[in-house]
Amino acid sequence: MTVKEAEIGKAGESNRTAWHFHPELPIRLAPFYDRPVNFKNIAKYVLGGWSLFGERIYFLLIAIGIWIFFSPSLERTVTFQFDWIFEIWLRNLILITIVAGGLHLYLYTFRKQGDDLRYDTRTYPAKGKAFLFGNQLWDNMFWSLTSAVAVWTAYESVFMWVYANGLATMITLQDHPFWFIALILLTPYWAGFYFFWQHRSLHWPPLFKHIHARHHKNVNLGPWSGLSQHPVEQIIDQSDCLIFLLIPSHPVHVIFNLLFHGIGAPSSHTGYDAVRLWGSRRLQIGDFLHQLHHRHFDCNYGTYDMPWDRVFGCFHDGTPEGDRTITERRKALHAKARKNVSR
Repeated sequence: MTVKEAEIGKAGESNRTAWHFHPELPIRLAPFYDRPVNFKNIAKYVLGGWSLFGERIYFLLIAIGIWIFFSPSLERTVTFQFDWIFEIWLRNLILITIVAGGLHLYLYTFRKQGDDLRYDTRTYPAKGKAFLFGNQLWDNMFWSLTSAVAVWTAYESVFMWVYANGLATMITLQDHPFWFIALILLTPYWAGFYFFWQHRSLHWPPLFKHIHARHHKNVNLGPWSGLSQHPVEQIIDQSDCLIFLLIPSHPVHVIFNLLFHGIGAPSSHTGYDAVRLWGSRRLQIGDFLHQLHHRHFDCNYGTYDMPWDRVFGCFHDGTPEGDRTITERRKALHAKARKNVSR
């Protein structure tokens, strides 16, 4: 953790309160890494990832719908033209507005769920000079609707052009059903693998100061916070889709991968653990692991699916013991910084 990170983290905790809501603690990562191996738990976890009450299945259905109904034909994308690129941009703009805007209206404007299942009840959006226009919501919306949608559209447009010109191997479900489905199943884990490494790199002091600090102005989160990033971070963050240049794939795979950013980031940054549906049914949207990262800054760089936070000693399980560990790290960092200044 850098001195700048520690300063932001300290400021974010100046009026720190206990979590209003949190999932069962301690947080557990995916059972892939448990020893001894428990195949029953692994199968339950993998199947649970495609539950009707989780997000992944809907990302896939949206990706398929986009490809069938809302994507230009490959014949049109042989050359870069404003019309078909604009169509992709407009569709992405509408999609993020529906998802991020809809969640914000439901959870924060109309308060349909109150504070039920909300992690942190401090004010969102915040006000202050740290944000464009002096308002966290307007700041978050600006970066999401401008550069984030532009980067998303650019990656998708390049892939359409690449597939149309035979510069990447395109497969179909009919000709390669096993590999086609396997790629869909593997894509969420690839996205998680990539996310840790690019995110951890962005906490390197020069990159954090000039790029990633913009995202970390959001200590408390709302749906529009997910893609509120420096444009360079948006380029890096969404570049996990480039893997499909190297392996046989289909536009559905690219669109599916990009949706983990385009609508996955807004849904995981809602500040709520879930949206209540009926009875005890919930639509899982939040990410307490990442909420802890926004509060503490020097932990939980990855996702539940990957072991790297635990491997590198930066895993916070959400317990008071985890809080104390973070506090001791900060004290050591400030002591080291003071020592360096005094030299």
